[in-house]
Amino acid sequence: MQIQHWRLSLFYFVYFASLGALIPFWSLYLDELEFSALEIGQLIATLAVSKVVAPYIWGWVADQSGFHIRIVQMTSLVSLLCFFPLLWVDAYWSIFWIMLLFSFFWNASLPQFEVVTLGQLGKDLHRYSRIRLWGSLGFIATVILLGALFELFSIRWLPLILLSIFAFIWFSSLLVTEHRHREVSRSHIWEVIRKPHVIALLLACFFIQASHGPYYTFFSLYMESLNYSRFSIGLLWSIGVLAEVILFFYMHTLLKLKAASYWLTFALLLTTVRWILMAYFSGIFWVVLIIQGLHAASFGMFHAAAIHLVHDYFPRHRGRGQALYASVSFGAGGAVGSLYAGFLWENVSPATTFSVAAIFAFIGMLIALKVNAPAEVAG
Repeated sequence: MQIQHWRLSLFYFVYFASLGALIPFWSLYLDELEFSALEIGQLIATLAVSKVVAPYIWGWVADQSGFHIRIVQMTSLVSLLCFFPLLWVDAYWSIFWIMLLFSFFWNASLPQFEVVTLGQLGKDLHRYSRIRLWGSLGFIATVILLGALFELFSIRWLPLILLSIFAFIWFSSLLVTEHRHREVSRSHIWEVIRKPHVIALLLACFFIQASHGPYYTFFSLYMESLNYSRFSIGLLWSIGVLAEVILFFYMHTLLKLKAASYWLTFALLLTTVRWILMAYFSGIFWVVLIIQGLHAASFGMFHAAAIHLVHDYFPRHRGRGQALYASVSFGAGGAVGSLYAGFLWENVSPATTFSVAAIFAFIGMLIALKVNAPAEVAG
């Protein structure tokens, strides 16, 4: 079992290493190709748009077949092949359609791997955070390494670097064994979704990810405009994820003190504070450090709490439950966040953009107050 846990950890490490290359640096790469802020927002939104439908489609297939890890392996390989043309393509519409196709398969992997991880942990769900933190470590290692690398070499090497990481994702998925468990339920998943506390959870997930749109899309460009070097930008990203790692390490203790719904709401409150600070005080270095430290709450605390709640609320539809969480939050929320960020960034100002992000987070917090029912889901 210990060996299997290390294999699970390896997949998280490599998968989030790809995010460490993609999220901080893809906007810089697109800027290098001389796309406008609006075009950059639209191209990055393609990664989220396909996530609205792709995870649920693959979640349904996985639940019906019981082959969750095989879905991860297959989609990881196909996404690798789809990304390959980006090594030489630099036209807007070509990049748009390639990224849309690539992300349809790439977005399938993580939700189903979450099901595999939680299923193999069984009654030891408190160990999830200890395994998941390896993903954060992968992100940190990549963002620091590439930040230093792009001080010396052109950022046009980024597609090749990403392609190499995607190959490692596929390889690491092959190391995880399948424990086939077919989800058989006499009820429809809609009977779970329509419950008020489940609706509230999904809406809160949507709003918090929509609030992250400006951060994921423009934080690197924003810091570069404030005269930070790319190595410094990489360090700032890593500080945020390091805070997330520390949170993941202690999350099992926090869940023993208070219910997951409590930490969900608290995370949204701190996220609101984070974007207010970003909007009006990002020119002060020590405030930027606090802003990055709050990533522990805006992503780490929220994600860990949401994963536990989804696992409890969808006992007979866990593949689709995790996929629905990904679709509504990182998919719909992420797409809306990238699109409004691109529009406001180009036509208004960064301060206004992050102020809108704070409003999204605050609305999510009010909704999260309704996520307080016990997991009484007859799925």
